Amino acid sequence: MLKVGESIPDFETTDEAGNPFRLSDQVGHKFVIYFYPKDDTPGCTAEACSIRDNYHVFEDSGIPIFGVSGGSVESHRKFKEKYSLNFPLLMDEDYSIAKLFRVYHPIKLLGKELLGVKRVTYLIDETRKVEAIFGGPEGLEKVNTKQHADQIVKHWGLKL
Repeated sequence: MLKVGESIPDFETTDEAGNPFRLSDQVGHKFVIYFYPKDDTPGCTAEACSIRDNYHVFEDSGIPIFGVSGGSVESHRKFKEKYSLNFPLLMDEDYSIAKLFRVYHPIKLLGKELLGVKRVTYLIDETRKVEAIFGGPEGLEKVNTKQHADQIVKHWGLKL
């Protein structure tokens, strides 16, 4: 995992709609990158819906949120449409972004052990440095999938 105070690595990808995304475009404002294991599993759905339901708070504060996971463009599109997600899901089909952020490890998913993406959220400051982490050994606390937006809101002192 990246650590608090560490600069995050630059990368380019697309979102589920094919729009280009360059991390370097995010300098100058806070933003959130959250990694989740797999589309449409109970925890991933709860986490995405928590962010969706409170996204206006982040949008009003100028703080974009980007979800990142492996999987195909089609699986991301279906996940976004099924749950009416109002934020981009970034493509990481080969897990290269997860590897850059050091969140690609052996995980337990639905009772099976396999290589995959750990549930970790990075709160990034205006200079592209990790300000806080949820999940993993470096995290402030474990990601509470049902109330994850509240965890982020509370850390940054935003108003619901």
